[in-house]
Amino acid sequence: MSLPPNTPRTILITGASSGIGAALARAYAGPGVLLALGGRDAARLEGVAADCAAKGAQVDARPVDVTDRAAMAGWIAAADGRRPLDLVIANAGIARGVSEGPGDFDLVRTIIDVNLVGTLNTLEPALSGMRARRRGQVALMSSLAALRGMPGAHGYCASKAAVKALAEGLRAPLRAEGVSINVILPGFVRTPMNEGQGFPTPLRLEADRAARLIRRELERDRPVIAFPRRLAWAARVLGMAPALADALAMRVAGMGGRG
Repeated sequence: MSLPPNTPRTILITGASSGIGAALARAYAGPGVLLALGGRDAARLEGVAADCAAKGAQVDARPVDVTDRAAMAGWIAAADGRRPLDLVIANAGIARGVSEGPGDFDLVRTIIDVNLVGTLNTLEPALSGMRARRRGQVALMSSLAALRGMPGAHGYCASKAAVKALAEGLRAPLRAEGVSINVILPGFVRTPMNEGQGFPTPLRLEADRAARLIRRELERDRPVIAFPRRLAWAARVLGMAPALADALAMRVAGMGGRG
């Protein structure tokens, strides 16, 4: 069965063992598609790979830690050498709800290592082959949290804001080389990472619905994929009223009564 012309044939996804990454893997799986899937949980990754293979995809699933620069470079180079990568989705990330204390910078460093440095460890080797071929697409997973720092989640917001800025800065020069850079800013998506965090999750989407939306917009090569739209606009508006935003954010984070 032939694939539609805008459908990538060879796709690499990090953080594919659960959440949005797993949903994206299943969304892209089908005959004629080769999926290179990475994740830290080998058992869950194996389950996702089996689901994708059952849909007709060829699957190479590897337990890999995005903070390991050498391991990531080796894995991505091998995947690209097997069949040139059309699309790379740097999805791997972690969050800790609103449990980041104002002085807990070790936790902030851990979050930045995974969310930002892990993205760099994916982006650098992926771009090597794509720039040489002058074609390819890389999607970086940011968040609507990039639009506004949240008390108790300042490390997470900072990491995602940096990913967003990275994509924005690279987009134009890489487009001139034939490579597309897209940044994805999801709102609340029902994933294991977001369950039981103890704060409101308005307009939350199921992971499979988010994956379908992301796939559609990547095929349209949207530079910025932010959803749901109402939540994205609310975040932007709050950014223009810092005092009000601070008060609301403290209330949402459950810190309103702290001295």
